[in-house]
Amino acid sequence: MPLKPKLTLFDLDHTLLQGDSDQLWCEFLMARGVLPRKPFASRNAAMARDYAAGHASAEAFCNFYIGTLAGRSAAEWGPWRDDYFAMCIAPRLPQAALALVARHQDAGDRVVLSTATCRFLSEPSATYLRIAELIATECELDARGRFSGRSTGTLNMREGKVARLHDWLAAQRLTLADCDATFYSDSINDLPLLAAVDHAIAVDPDARLAEEAHRRGWTLMSLH
Repeated sequence: MPLKPKLTLFDLDHTLLQGDSDQLWCEFLMARGVLPRKPFASRNAAMARDYAAGHASAEAFCNFYIGTLAGRSAAEWGPWRDDYFAMCIAPRLPQAALALVARHQDAGDRVVLSTATCRFLSEPSATYLRIAELIATECELDARGRFSGRSTGTLNMREGKVARLHDWLAAQRLTLADCDATFYSDSINDLPLLAAVDHAIAVDPDARLAEEAHRRGWTLMSLH
């Protein structure tokens, strides 16, 4: 039988990236005076804690951060995003992460970045990592082409990551069963997709994922 094509998926935040894209975006906007530090800083910290603990709903989490984009178009946010990526994101994408991605690409794997972060904020990271395929949470646009502050479609987090992957594969005329699939992630929130692939790899995992990885015999590794 022919070998199955290798599909390698990477989470972004706290996996390849040493930090969280959404939290860093909020901190960047507060530092620039675009968002008021009071009371937004405390709301941002609370959302981060709730998400890490698995308490925040997918909709609440995604719309909280996408809400920071409301009222402007992608073109209007473009210069801000460029500065944010150069100052806050690129320095937190370590060489070890780039080397790991490149190693899979050099081996002929099809590499996909799958992140709960919205497409607008995660696209520069995918480009920097030289990952052509990006599955991300999508932002709704209003009639004028500006961000409405809400998400649209299936959110790319928790069980939604599995659903979105199936949709993406279907567009390639493939199923997950057709592939030899690997997924790298740090978070217990990604347990549904980690459990669905052939090879689950916990990268600098949170406490709950570390416990689950040990229980299931999954590989653990560090990029930090």
